[in-house]
Amino acid sequence: MTDLNRLSTYIDRLWDEAVTPTLVDYIRIPNKSPAFDPDWQAHGFMDAAVTLFADWAEARIGALPGATLEVVRLEGRTPVILIEVPGAVDDTVLLYGHLDKQPEMTGWSEGLGPWTPVIRGDRLYGRGGADDGYAMFGALSALLALRDQGVAHARCVILIEACEESGSYDLPFYVDHLAGRIGDPSLVVCLDSGCGSYDQLWLTTSLRGMVAGTLRVDVLSEGVHSGDASGVVPSSFRILRALLSRLEDEATGAILPLALHAPIPPQRVAQAALAAAALGEEIWRKFPFLDGMTPVTGDPAELVLNRTWRPQLATIGVEGIPALGEAGNVLRPYSAVKISLRLPPTLDVVTAGPLVKGLLEADPPYGARVSFTPEKAGSGWHAPPLAPWLEASLDRASRDAFGAGVAMLGEGGSIPFMGMLGERFPRAQFVITGVLGPQSNAHGPNEFLHLPTGKKVSAVVARVVADHGSVAEG
Repeated sequence: MTDLNRLSTYIDRLWDEAVTPTLVDYIRIPNKSPAFDPDWQAHGFMDAAVTLFADWAEARIGALPGATLEVVRLEGRTPVILIEVPGAVDDTVLLYGHLDKQPEMTGWSEGLGPWTPVIRGDRLYGRGGADDGYAMFGALSALLALRDQGVAHARCVILIEACEESGSYDLPFYVDHLAGRIGDPSLVVCLDSGCGSYDQLWLTTSLRGMVAGTLRVDVLSEGVHSGDASGVVPSSFRILRALLSRLEDEATGAILPLALHAPIPPQRVAQAALAAAALGEEIWRKFPFLDGMTPVTGDPAELVLNRTWRPQLATIGVEGIPALGEAGNVLRPYSAVKISLRLPPTLDVVTAGPLVKGLLEADPPYGARVSFTPEKAGSGWHAPPLAPWLEASLDRASRDAFGAGVAMLGEGGSIPFMGMLGERFPRAQFVITGVLGPQSNAHGPNEFLHLPTGKKVSAVVARVVADHGSVAEG
């Protein structure tokens, strides 16, 4: 029997004394994912982060008999950290996280910055702490807390990658390379997701897929005087707007091609209604809306479904347009935007990419040179039904750690690794959760890790791993 007070006390102390100070050091390292730092090998920041993590873990796995750690490096690919912890039960649990980061982003508040760790109250500000540098520390904290009480569990494999924010394109090679050491897990725990609030455990039931790329429209070989050319030369920006309208209704935000939609399972509609009832206006108030701004609808349940199951378009980058202070009266030769199209969890991203490309490039207005260059694509993920033991375990663990039962919610983001794992380990149960709650703002300015939630999620992982061991042992 696990002593829950002792478990929480152990994890809290480990976080206060060792985890949080190390995450402070980690935030200082600008180890941007390779998509944002193509020269990552030469810069050495990724290696610095890997060394920081590996050294911390090496100093503590001695308390776990037989545990080993290896930094695995395949030629030309970002490294992974593999930690193997033997168990007393003949089964395997895979625990996953990543340590690469999104780029800086602008708009950080006074005194804060992406590489400037700041603790204010319960929040540790800085890039990567919540998304999701804490994952390895949370997983090891859980296993160390179980060892402290001699609680039996299955063999555990912790896999930390360094390419997730770039689409995990290196990870399949490592999963193949390490297949014999990973084994056939019956439980997969992923600590790279969000939470609707900091008041209970939130289990991620789905993740959207994504197609991202650059749409470019060229009309001239060089810029010309706008007074001379406007009305004669079609504006590249106007053409670009018209092309995007093929994809999105600009008045409502609805994605127009029916082929980019998918049926929403009835149980997910019901869970969305429950999540909306629990969260209320916090679903949209968590975002930094300007005074007077409103969400796209006032129905919280529809907002949940919009961000988890319905396709949505975001323009995330612009090129060919000068900054305001440098903008002369010139009709520009081209306009380009980078778009991110989020797709339903069950939609086949293999067919979505060519569909979008064909839609945007077909019959270009005025014979303009139009190109859509896909740059990133990833399938979504839809969780298999929870085994009764796991659903009960998660609810108990949430009540013990948070004081409230587990809640179910789809996530609007993508974790490409999950779709791959779902196919590779069809018998596995999945626990996808995380610490990215209201205002935590992953990828944006003022990202923070809510430290109490990090500790509580670690405690939940410990309880679930212990329960899994009991079930697997029979």
